[in-house]
Amino acid sequence: MRKLVLATKNLGKVAEFDRLLSNYAPDIKVLGLADFPDMPEVVESGKTLSENARLKAKTISQFTNLPTLADDSGLFIDALNGDPGIYSARWAGYEGDDAKVRDKLNIQKVLTQLKDVPVSARAGQFKAVVAFYKESSDGSIIEKEELGVLPGRILTQPIGDAGFGYDPIFSPDQFDLSLAQLAPGVKDEVSHRGIALRAIAPFLRDHL
Repeated sequence: MRKLVLATKNLGKVAEFDRLLSNYAPDIKVLGLADFPDMPEVVESGKTLSENARLKAKTISQFTNLPTLADDSGLFIDALNGDPGIYSARWAGYEGDDAKVRDKLNIQKVLTQLKDVPVSARAGQFKAVVAFYKESSDGSIIEKEELGVLPGRILTQPIGDAGFGYDPIFSPDQFDLSLAQLAPGVKDEVSHRGIALRAIAPFLRDHL
């Protein structure tokens, strides 16, 4: 079975990518960073989603000697001039390892920032860039990236128990529900990561 490293410790993301990839290439085994406990932390020093995704993919591929797919995603809110953007995961400044605590604090900060913003002005977009990096045996490098965008609006309070990150306060344009209320298969179909991964999946199938 071919192996692909997904550059994340987030088990929710690993499961999400695994579900999505299985529709295109069921012979690919997705490994997360939890499978590589000695992996050094990759500093996301890029100024864009693309720069961060490419940096993570290259660094982790070189460490594992395996083809790697990295993503960087963020919530871009119009009323906050595009914030939290590339800083979405660390918006509230939480430095611990508990993802649920981090997500809760990030959501609280966004809702506080938007407390005086009317429903009609709470538009935003989830964006995700997925980047692939592989060094071939002949020394050549294969790289590819794709962008996925999901427009929607920011809710006034968290709703739903599924998903992760800002999912409980984000409602896609075509739904009256939050992403955290959608079934996993439905979310896969509409999510920014799903859009980006479906775009890159044929390339992965042919280049692993």
